[in-house]
Amino acid sequence: MHARKTIITCAVTGNLTRPEQHPGLPITPQEIATTSLEAAQAGASVVHIHVRDPQTGRPSMELDLYRQTIELIRAVDKELVINLTTGPGGRFIPSDDDPKIAAPGTTLLPPLRRVEHIAELKPDICTLDLNTMNSGGDVVINTPKNVRRMAAVIREAGVKPEFEIFDSGDLQLALDLIRDGTLEGPGLWTIVTGVKYGFAATPETLFYARNFLPAGATWSAFGIGRSEFPIVAQAWLAGGHVRVGLEDNLYIAKGVLAKSNAELVTRAREIVLGLGGEIARPGEAREQLGLAK
Repeated sequence: MHARKTIITCAVTGNLTRPEQHPGLPITPQEIATTSLEAAQAGASVVHIHVRDPQTGRPSMELDLYRQTIELIRAVDKELVINLTTGPGGRFIPSDDDPKIAAPGTTLLPPLRRVEHIAELKPDICTLDLNTMNSGGDVVINTPKNVRRMAAVIREAGVKPEFEIFDSGDLQLALDLIRDGTLEGPGLWTIVTGVKYGFAATPETLFYARNFLPAGATWSAFGIGRSEFPIVAQAWLAGGHVRVGLEDNLYIAKGVLAKSNAELVTRAREIVLGLGGEIARPGEAREQLGLAK
């Protein structure tokens, strides 16, 4: 049994899941806030938030949508740890005729645009993606120079970065950035598994990545799709925290859509408790992560 309690993060809506894939996918600030609060009631102590255009359901980076969502959550729950994404804005789709020309669907943004909402709203945590990789037929690009520029804004805002690593090269980049002082170690890490062309969702991969982390690092892991719940168990057994949510997986069982984020959190909580663990409440998570209460 772990000496510390397990933090469950709920990634409530994400960037890639489409509204037509799940009728309960939260879209508006009110829906995102409500599902975040429901996830907290089910056992999550951290919510990872993207926002969507309320009219189209498409991903958005609008500052006011983030502001509304945070205010709605904080009006009810002051302790729940809020983790905002900085991931959108890194996708490139090459044109068929000239691959150096962006095709429709490209979302590349200047790095400072991707962290404007962090500087303004100062959430508890924000993600910092380290990956440059194939993603389906597209490419996600996070160059060391641009990661450094984003990291500087995050540090200036006093926000704790969560290093998201999708493959071994991402991990080595993060370690370099800790060595040169761009990032503070030992760090808060999330190991992403099950994304095609990234880390496989296997125990071997999880142990490989974990064993490279600096001594004293806090880490969690999650799996995409059908690997979500197996990685909950594997992450806990390997000494990490866990993440679930409609960003990562839509199903509670084979062919059965989850009713809500709260149902996914409930299953993760049951897995951890069944293995002999304990679940951290938001205040306890804040203490573990070194966040203000």
